[in-house]
Amino acid sequence: MARIVGAELYELDLPFRHPFRHAAAERLHSESVFVRCMTDAGQIGFGETLPRRYVTGEEQRTTFDLLGERILPRLLDTSFGSFEQVRAFLARCDGKAPSEWLPRDTPQVATWCAVDLALLDTFGRAFDADLSNGLPDASRPPAGTWPETLRYGLVLSGEGGRHAFETLLRARLYGLRDIKVKVDRRSVAGVRLARRLLGRRAHVRVDCNMAWTREEARAAMIGMSRDGVESFEQPLAAGDVDGMARLAADTGLAIMADESFHDAVSLERLIDARACASFNVRIAKCGGLVASLARCRRVLDAGLGLQIGCQVGETSQLSAAQMILVRTLGQGVQRIEGCYGERLLRVDPVRPRLQFRRRGAPPPAPAGPGFGTAVDLGIIQRHSGRRLALGAPLPSAAKELS
Repeated sequence: MARIVGAELYELDLPFRHPFRHAAAERLHSESVFVRCMTDAGQIGFGETLPRRYVTGEEQRTTFDLLGERILPRLLDTSFGSFEQVRAFLARCDGKAPSEWLPRDTPQVATWCAVDLALLDTFGRAFDADLSNGLPDASRPPAGTWPETLRYGLVLSGEGGRHAFETLLRARLYGLRDIKVKVDRRSVAGVRLARRLLGRRAHVRVDCNMAWTREEARAAMIGMSRDGVESFEQPLAAGDVDGMARLAADTGLAIMADESFHDAVSLERLIDARACASFNVRIAKCGGLVASLARCRRVLDAGLGLQIGCQVGETSQLSAAQMILVRTLGQGVQRIEGCYGERLLRVDPVRPRLQFRRRGAPPPAPAGPGFGTAVDLGIIQRHSGRRLALGAPLPSAAKELS
């Protein structure tokens, strides 16, 4: 039996190398939250999340408060007798805190992601569970291998100009041929620039981040499809599911849902309405690794396309979770975005630094119990705002993996 006896909470603002802009936001740093948990035997694990108001109704400040005031106090003294019990608990939670901890209608999926990852990492270490080949599940064993043809794609920020040109040129030299271009009502030039620099064989998609009206979307989608754009991510407001369904029917073009869903209910609404051809599942917006796995499996069972994405500014802790998700699923993932590490962040506090390699190949999976990562607590502390400690005091430095 292993029990949580202490926890620490950090508001974290890791700086970016370059601003990242799209139609819904512009960011200079990560605006994330980290959780650090310790068992009664001294094992320590970390969870991470990046709440976004326009996605789940949460933001850094409210997530910190919800964790510090309502969730982590209930987490203290929580105990499990095996790693399978941890996974089963998180599966029952399905991306949200137990109802006796917090009303289910409270915006919380991004908040719960930090808890989900912290529990998996902490108790993975406590029960010596190596997750590098996937998430153990007594009823459904993980695939254990990375799909042979799955490669990371690049996301091009929407600021355009010289930086966009240089990014695309580096992408070509690095062998990347799968790119998503951020667009808004005014800026669609990046699509033709991407096509010109990456060539006709490149796979080009756009992400609209809810920027268009239905009329604007129809005209823009038809126009960009002539330039070979393969899919259009979240062209309309998140709540306009009927509009998305009509847009898909009118144009016959592939729409990907992103901000429109984050939990099981919103996912089913989109499936029932036939509002999209594919879904972008991001761990931080879907309530953590275990709930994201459930969302992915439902998408695949419905015969729809699956992209596993990321929040801008994730560290290698969330990248490790993403790689576990892919290796648990095995086949079925069409596209993947993430593993940017210090290509975007000025400093990544997590080792090994998980960054995609040439031609979008995945990095080697971290080996060892839990996520197999080590976290530099000094970096976390240097870039943190508010902090909170609960329960037993944790060591002043995170334990390094042997």
